[in-house]
Amino acid sequence: MQVVFSFFKSRFTPFLKWFPLLKNKEVILADMMAWLTWAFIVLPQGIAFATIAGLPPQYGLYTAMVTPVIAALFGSSFHLISGPTTAISLVVFSTISSHAELGSPEFIELALILTFLAGVYQLVFGLVRLGKVVDFVSHTVVTGFTAGAAILIITSQVKYVLGISIPSGSHFLETWKEVFLHLGSSNIYAVMVGIGTLLVSFTLKKLFPKFPNLLVALIFGGVFAFLIQGQSHGLNFVAQIPSSLPTFHLLNFSFDTFKWLASGAFAVALLGLIEAISISRSVASKSHQRIDANQEFVGQGLSNVIGSFFSCYAGSGSFTRSGVNYAAGARTPMSAVFAAIFLAIIVLLIAPVTQYLPIAAMGGVIILVGYGLIHFSEIRKILTSNASEASVFLVTFLSTLFLELEFAIYLGIFLSLVLFLNRTSTPDIVSYVRNYNRDKKKFEFVSAHKIEPSKVGTLKCPQMEIIRIDMSVYFGSVNHIQSKIHEITERGVYHILVIAKSINFIDMSGMEMLEKENERLGKLAGGLYFVGLKTKVLVELSRGGFIAQIGKEHIFDHLSEAIPYIYMHKLSMSRCQGCTNKIFLECSEYTDEPTDYRMWIISAPTSSLFAKVFSELKWYFSKKVLKKGGE
Repeated sequence: MQVVFSFFKSRFTPFLKWFPLLKNKEVILADMMAWLTWAFIVLPQGIAFATIAGLPPQYGLYTAMVTPVIAALFGSSFHLISGPTTAISLVVFSTISSHAELGSPEFIELALILTFLAGVYQLVFGLVRLGKVVDFVSHTVVTGFTAGAAILIITSQVKYVLGISIPSGSHFLETWKEVFLHLGSSNIYAVMVGIGTLLVSFTLKKLFPKFPNLLVALIFGGVFAFLIQGQSHGLNFVAQIPSSLPTFHLLNFSFDTFKWLASGAFAVALLGLIEAISISRSVASKSHQRIDANQEFVGQGLSNVIGSFFSCYAGSGSFTRSGVNYAAGARTPMSAVFAAIFLAIIVLLIAPVTQYLPIAAMGGVIILVGYGLIHFSEIRKILTSNASEASVFLVTFLSTLFLELEFAIYLGIFLSLVLFLNRTSTPDIVSYVRNYNRDKKKFEFVSAHKIEPSKVGTLKCPQMEIIRIDMSVYFGSVNHIQSKIHEITERGVYHILVIAKSINFIDMSGMEMLEKENERLGKLAGGLYFVGLKTKVLVELSRGGFIAQIGKEHIFDHLSEAIPYIYMHKLSMSRCQGCTNKIFLECSEYTDEPTDYRMWIISAPTSSLFAKVFSELKWYFSKKVLKKGGE
């Protein structure tokens, strides 16, 4: 019971670790200065992202008020700022648009239920400690999905900037087809407002990176629309945001709703976790803070579960706001709490002004936000560095454009796993040979790759192969390793010594394969031997019954123990008599030349030192002294 209590205390009270820091006035002042900076950034972003999600603007602001507070209190990062994001907003729109009309009460209700379900997924992932799951989603997949989502975001806003009417929910190609068909009927005033807002925002971002460029650009768009009398020229404006704060709202759950949204919620949950973890780790690399992925899962899950009852749709970590929060000098997650309070005050004060904000200006700002999501330098590296990475990127990118967004996320995760399994299922298996090291002036076993191919055969024992497996032995790699063992036995070599220092684990499939191979080699008067197994691997093998099955005499700590034992107890002496390679110390018994003691030093066990000396003296007297006396 005490263990359970301790677990839930650590997961649901992480804020107790940093609360004592607030006793320092400098810390509080730094947090207050930080929220002043990013609260102005989130205002236009919240409106823009809610528009992308198909929701009224105030829902983006509600999400920016509640979600970051819960995520900050229950997460592990000191600087991660959660809230509405572009990619998740697009997935929300894609998931719900087929079930309800945009902006309708039904659409809003489904969006909040989707948020609740996504939060439950995330919370469960955190409680069962699945924080490592995001590590299996490659950066290439995230880049491909983000680039595809950015193109879709830009596509969805083109009609507003051009002032043309295109049915909502149209697919990527259909939308661009309609754009070109109606290009001649564009509203020139909407074009001027949209392009002008975009250019002002872009210019400010380049010249003054820390300036709230989106907010200033939206103000410019509103003023410009007023000066050209946009309303009389057919410009559409954003509906006035209510001067109210988010209130508690019970959701209307039903089995059919869960069935419709379960898949989409899972996609939102995964995407949100990937964003949050990658962003928090990125900022932590600068702040030198340790991030607990499982705790971040709990924080994101609670923020979405609780937020769904306060008119918040799905949120996650924001790279822009988190980066600004860190750069502004925030010291604790309290900066997110201060910012939420300040944002609420701003909304109450400026809500009536939003009715003067032209939709074309919003479209221009959102297009710039979408453009900022495309990381051209990363895409260039992916496409030019590796063919498999390039193919994964292209598949994810194209599926995002032309398929359902949640399916694109699943496909990306599947491709990440396939890529991981493909790399780990074919571990390097290095063959070892005896070679003279002139620098160290002694013989040693080295990789066959370092030796001229024509000489490799003369530096190997005809009866025993020494190999090194450079990765773990698990279900994905057993076929590759088994094929290598069969390839060796086809050359008539039935004793295989595995240098296992690079093996991190051996699962049940690996144990079973190795047991069968040892049994097969045993029937050929051979065997499979291991040297240098890690302690953790040895414990796992013992528990799995592998050592009992294969025999303790097949397990060695050092190469200098393994070779003499295998030579004296396993190899065929009749074959040794005809061998001219003379790889090991023991081979000297069948040659007229004395042993090279440099080789003897690395192959003979220390415990048998005197026995070896006695053997060498016996050889010397029998071959030299006695022979000379007989003459």
